[in-house]
Parts: sequence; C-alpha cells; structure tokens
Amino acid sequence: MRFQLLGPLALADGPDVVVLQPSKPVILLAALLLHANSTVSAEYLQRAVWGEDQPATARAALQTCVLRLRRLFTKHGVTGTSIEAVPGGYRITAGPPTLDLLGFRDQVRRATALAGDPEAELYTLKDALSLWQGSLLANVRSDVLHRDEVPRLSEERLRAVERVCDLLLGLGRCGEALVDLWTATRVYPGHERFHEQLIEALYRTGRQSQALAEYRRVKGFLLDELGVDPSPSLRQLELSILRGEDLGAGGGSGVGGIQGAGGIQGAVGIRGAAGVRGPAGVRGAVGALEPAPAALDPGSTPPATLDPGSTPQVVQGVAVPLPAQAPGVGPVPAVPHFTGREAEAAAMAARLTAPPPPDAGGQRPLTVLVSGAPGIGKSALAQHVAHLVRDSFPAGRLLVRMTRADGHPRTADEVAAEVAAALGSGRAGERALLVLDDVVDADQVRPLLTSPDLAVVVTSRMGLGGLIATHGGWVHRLTAFTEAESYALLLAALGTERVEAEPRAARQLAALCGHFPAALRILTARLLTRPGLRLGDAVEWLGDDPLARLTLTDSPDHSVSGLFERALGRLDPRLSEAFLRIGTGPPELLGGTGSAGGPEGAGRKGSHPPVPEDVLEQLADAGLLEDGPPGPYRIHDLLRAHLRRTVRIRNRRTEKV
Repeated sequence: MRFQLLGPLALADGPDVVVLQPSKPVILLAALLLHANSTVSAEYLQRAVWGEDQPATARAALQTCVLRLRRLFTKHGVTGTSIEAVPGGYRITAGPPTLDLLGFRDQVRRATALAGDPEAELYTLKDALSLWQGSLLANVRSDVLHRDEVPRLSEERLRAVERVCDLLLGLGRCGEALVDLWTATRVYPGHERFHEQLIEALYRTGRQSQALAEYRRVKGFLLDELGVDPSPSLRQLELSILRGEDLGAGGGSGVGGIQGAGGIQGAVGIRGAAGVRGPAGVRGAVGALEPAPAALDPGSTPPATLDPGSTPQVVQGVAVPLPAQAPGVGPVPAVPHFTGREAEAAAMAARLTAPPPPDAGGQRPLTVLVSGAPGIGKSALAQHVAHLVRDSFPAGRLLVRMTRADGHPRTADEVAAEVAAALGSGRAGERALLVLDDVVDADQVRPLLTSPDLAVVVTSRMGLGGLIATHGGWVHRLTAFTEAESYALLLAALGTERVEAEPRAARQLAALCGHFPAALRILTARLLTRPGLRLGDAVEWLGDDPLARLTLTDSPDHSVSGLFERALGRLDPRLSEAFLRIGTGPPELLGGTGSAGGPEGAGRKGSHPPVPEDVLEQLADAGLLEDGPPGPYRIHDLLRAHLRRTVRIRNRRTEKV
C-alpha cells in the first residue's frame, strides 16, 4: 500500500487507487503524513483538523478521530503502517516506497549526487516530478494545512522545475524547456527566474521578437501589479538580446544546485549577484505548480485526456493542447485531474499486469494499442495507466515520442538506440514498460517488440491493424466523452462550487464542445482565467463561434482548429482534399454511395460523385472518421465545422485572386 500525498490524498495498491473522501480523519492523515516519522503534537493536529477555533472537547475528539482513521486503514486493507500514540502526540512511519513525498525527496537527493552528469541528473529529477499528481491536498479541507504546508511543498516542486529547466538550457534542449516554462510563467507571473529562463529559451530557438515581447509583458506585470522594475539580470538579458549576443550552450542560466534533505535550495540561475527576491524565491506565488507532461496532440505535454504527437500542458491544473515538442525518451509524466475512461484504464491495467497465459512459455502479449482522433485523449490515458501499473515494472516506465516536432516519424533504429540507452543493462530479467506515443506506422514499432521483459503501450491516430495481425495485443479505440465524463472533467478542472452552482449551463458548455476532451480542456483553461464569468454567460459566449473561442488567446497555436489543421497536414494531399469534400458535402457521402439519388445521379447538376470505400477506410483508419450512426461513418461536429471554415477561407482567397 502506498500513500499519495502529492495531489489529492489517496491510497494506492498496485493499479488500484482510492482518492479519499473529505473528512476529519483524512485531514488527520494528511497532517501526520506531512511530518512522517516525526512526532506531531496533539495541539498541532487539533488546529489542522478544527482550525484556530477549536471545540472545548477537541482533545477527546482527536482521539475519536484517530480511532476512525484506524478503521479507515482496516477498511482499505492498509497493513504495515499504523498510527502510534507517543508522548505529546502521534506519529506515522513511512518510507520512500510507501509515501510519494518521501519518494520525491529521495529522488531529489539522488539527483543532487549526480550533479556531474547533467543527463542523469535531468532524468532523475523528471522521474521525481512525475510523482506529482495534481492540486495538492485537493480533498483535504484544512485551512491550516493549505496555509502552512501547501506553499512549502509547492516550493519544493518549484525548485525542482527550475533545476530541470536550467539543465535543459545547459544541454541546449531549449525547445523542450519551453514546455514547462510556458506553464510556470503563467502560474507564477511574479517569479522572475522562470521568465528569465523562458526569454532565454525563446531567444536561443530563434524567436527573438517573441522573447522581447515576453520581456515587455513581464515588465508591465511587475510595474502594474507589484510596483517594481525587472531585476538587473532580466534587464541585462533584454540588452543581450537587443545586441544579438550569443548566449552560448548554457546561456545565462546558472547551475545552482539542489540540496537539503527535505527540500530544494540554491537554484542560483542567471540572477547572479541580484539574488533571489522574497521568501523562497517566489513573489506573490502561492499554490502548487501542476506538473506538465512531456508532449500533446493537443501538444506540450500537459492534462489529461489528450493526444500524442504532442504533449499536454497543464495550466492551473488543466491540460491544454500544444504543438508537438522535440522527440526523446524520458519518464512517463503524471496526468493531473485525469477523468473518465475508467473502463478502458482498468482493462489496460489488468492486461499489462496479467500473468502469462498457460502454455505460453512465460511469454505475454506485448502490445496494447490506444487509437482514435487527434485530441481524443490517447496520450493521457496511456500515461495514466502507466502510473497505475508502476509497481509491476521495476525496470522503469518510459515515454517515447515517435514523431519529431514537424510531425515526421522517427526511425525505428533511432528510437531503439535511445530506449536501450535509457533502460541500461543493469535490470536484466525485470520488466519495463514503454509508452510509444504518436506512432505513425507499424514498422516503427516492430523492432521494439523483441524482448519478453518489455511491455508496450502504443498510442496512434492510425488503426495499425497490420501490427495487431502480426504481433497480437489489444485495441482500445477512444471516442468522445459521455455526458457524465464531460461533467466530471468540468468538476475536476473548475471546482465543484462553480460547476454545481450552474449544472445546466455546465452541461450546455460540454455539449457545445461536442464532449471532445481537447475542446473541454481548452474551454476550462479559458474559464479559469475568467473566474468572474458565469457559466450561463459563457454558454452564449461560446455558442456564438465555438471554433474561434476554443483557443488560448495568449497562445494562438493552442486551439482546436490548430489541432485539426496539424492532423490534416499529416494526410496525403489527395486524402486531405477528399476529406474536405466529405466534410462539406451531404451526409450521404459518408456511406460511400454518392448523393441521395445514388451513384447514377453523379452526373446531374448539384450531385456529388461517390467517395470510394477505400478512401473512407483510410480516413477512418487515420482517426478522422468515427463509426456511425448515421451510416457506417460520421464526422465529429467540431471537425466538420473546421472543414467548412477551411473551405470558406479558401474560397474567399480564390475570389480575391
């Protein structure tokens, strides 16, 4: 049994995770785990549970609360861990294998010891950060813990993220650093160190004008909100960019270390003599920075139910689509606020952890394929399941990006070499799990299906029927959310209070998004930045032009239209033209029989020639057509709207010419 504290407080037993319902025993458990292996005074526990205005019977009530917590342990089969009554208070014993907070700190200490090997240090820190599962203690209703403990824990993660970005910049992997830095600067707008790193990364990736625009943006924020000028190091960085100076492999980024048994200190960075301002280096920043996964279909890697070839980025706990990032191999990132897909997740976890079938000679089927449309949530599901089954794969779990930033596939030999280097040779006989993200064709995968010690989860927009035919495995083809799943996502992202105050409007918003995961997450990201907007007003606002509104205004590439456009750009031009014709034509085209009058009507004015069956099959295999009804196929409403808009824009350009 493992306690998960770095997110909603939960109990995990292998692939099974139970998020505890808010209660006083859960507050007590959180307070004890936050100080595991130490005596926690009864007075502190009473304040944590009841706040500053405690009942007169608080001490007796605390004893009752301890009894209820012990019963909770019995109910969930918690063994090997107990609540000890000691002089002055209580104590719970835990270690890195049984408490994720201690596991995180242990990995950070290991990373510090690897300071001479940047790649190894980076890998270890990313593995540590993958333990963070979302908003800290979201189900623990204690003002004391959220006031006193959450900022401290958030700071530990903040320092690890800073160090990761320093390492990425030092290694010249600026594009990869941008994923975390876009998120960090928006969640912590007053934290100049992240802005320095972001501006440097933009400049070193050839985006000088965008780097200067970001400097002006943060300068305006500091002056308007805090009444201070940018730090000397930020001003010096702007001057270097204006002069066109070469910032070098390490740029201005320092290599301040990460130290401390319980926390992270000393990320010096480019601030130099100016030092880090404010307590713990954060000005006006409170709360947890959500982890950002590695790449989406919606793009960056950050949240939850999105797609490969890109990685989800998490903004205020919401995954939004970003353009695909640089290829690579690394730890599987966590997916905060994962919702829906319960049946698929349980089935995948069961299949990945099942013993070999009888008479199989110890061999297991190697492949689980997750397929579906761009933005439907393939990457998020695969990454979520990888965390559920972590205990069954002691040799590690790796996320392997199978496409480059431009959408072109990586070669099987290139990927195999990186995987071999990442896994090493010291864990022979132990199982490892690979998540092959955004696979383009079966030939990319087959060379990696050679070891009985490897289990593989493939995400792909393609059906990859040939791979399943030759190597076996299971297929999970994802479709849009159900109404209940969409509502659950809105609850998780926007909060129960805001959604349940206007449940009808929340359901209308989900319907306007077509229950499409990527659209829902972009919508929630926008609503989080407008906390005063009533959901009822948002229904009218979104309904006026859903495609235009389903974009992040400060990052125009992060949009439903952009996601679809990138997917269409990966099609053969002839298929793309056929798809535009199908999407803007009558429903009969999806049946492959031409117009309502049948094939014989193809020559009449206004009729539509039939679409060959093999074209429809290729489009369905590419995840752009879904199973009917009506007819054998259908197009998602948002995708159809995008196709119609594309044709209108094309026609207007033609008319101008």
